[in-house]
Amino acid sequence: MRLVVIGVNHKTAPVALRERLALVGDDVNVALKQIEAFTDGSVIVSTCNRTEIYALVPQTSTSQHVNGQLSDSQLSNVQDVKAADQSSSNNTFSSSMNISSAAISAHITKIKTWLADFKQLPLIDIDPYLYVHRDTHALTHWLRVAAGLDSMILGEPQILGQIKNSVHLAQDQKVLSNQLGWIIDQVFAAAKRVRNETQVGAQAVSLSFAAAKLVTQIFDDLPSRTLLVVAAGEMNRLVATHIAGLGVGRVIICNRNPERAEALAAELRGPNRRVDVRPLQELPQVLAEADIVSSCSGSMDLLIDKTMTIQALKRRRYQPMLMIDLAVPRDIDSTISRIDDVYLYSVDDLQHVIAGNIEQRRQAAVDAELLVSQLVVEIDRRFQVRQVGKDIQQYRACTQGQVDKLLHESIAKLQQDDVSPEDIITELSRRLTQTLTHAPSKLMRKAAREGDSDLLDFVVSGLQDAHRGH
Repeated sequence: MRLVVIGVNHKTAPVALRERLALVGDDVNVALKQIEAFTDGSVIVSTCNRTEIYALVPQTSTSQHVNGQLSDSQLSNVQDVKAADQSSSNNTFSSSMNISSAAISAHITKIKTWLADFKQLPLIDIDPYLYVHRDTHALTHWLRVAAGLDSMILGEPQILGQIKNSVHLAQDQKVLSNQLGWIIDQVFAAAKRVRNETQVGAQAVSLSFAAAKLVTQIFDDLPSRTLLVVAAGEMNRLVATHIAGLGVGRVIICNRNPERAEALAAELRGPNRRVDVRPLQELPQVLAEADIVSSCSGSMDLLIDKTMTIQALKRRRYQPMLMIDLAVPRDIDSTISRIDDVYLYSVDDLQHVIAGNIEQRRQAAVDAELLVSQLVVEIDRRFQVRQVGKDIQQYRACTQGQVDKLLHESIAKLQQDDVSPEDIITELSRRLTQTLTHAPSKLMRKAAREGDSDLLDFVVSGLQDAHRGH
């Protein structure tokens, strides 16, 4: 398949090294153009937890394509790569799938060396942290990453979007070959199947996502619901973003600092969403307007007590309320959980939900891993069929060239005096037979000489079937 991946992630390298190897911003565009010099296409995936280079090893190395684009140290093993490729490029006909292991290894070393030079780090310092996968192992790794099976949070969906963004960058730089583009399409389609056909991403495993999940379990008709955000810190920002993304029609933000509240309001406002900012002192009055309450203030005192909640329920005519208390110490009186029509969840409650969900994801991951293995086999078979079509085209072109040569020689002889057309046609027929049967005859002798009875039976039966078909 010629696919390779070289990279580091949260499992193999500390964050200090991942920061130094990160490829972001303009670095990605420059890197893609440089890698293009010695690959048949590449994609760079760089997130907070991983930096990976996915690339296709070229069939051959051409010095004129590489020279002038890389530094002396990056060119140090060009000759090794060319030598490794040479054995497969000297034949008149060579399979498009036939590239030596030595050539692939040499290109892997080239990519490692390039990465070290590009990031101005000694290769000896980063090499122990780099992992390398090739061919179907590289495809398996890419599919596991895209499906969230290799993520720090098992099954998280964000990585697939990050890979898609990385592919768009490669497309913008015009460094994707048709073959790599085909592989990428297969990876995306397979990752979608893994997520749709298993439960690996079905359960909430973050506080903000778990909070949003609770909302969907308790309330319908979300555009008519109101979310009250008590305190505009980072955790509540995440919760508010997730819940607002479900389609909640109105958000009220109560915060001591009006500037921070307005900043959050600007993030949450949308064409079908009203966002109001109110001072924290008005919390008792606005509580009755909220169907959903998320509080995470960091205050040492309770912000919502039992009396305040009972009064709010009366004003609401006892319509249900969901209260999510993410604060430690708690913002919401725990005795409120005993009140009918109020669903109160503390940070510990959500952690218990998340712990159970993580275990469910781990169990689902077993099914997901099995599906990944099956999909890789399917993709590899489709790839082989796709590639053999090119090999057949190349073989036919080679054979046609030999036939044209024989035909040209025979026509030239027919134009001579004192020649027998019958003899020339007979000789042409004999030489054509030798030409067309040479390759399968050579393959059968090789199989017999090496004792490969399976290959011999396959070739013989295949040729017999072909003749019966005519």
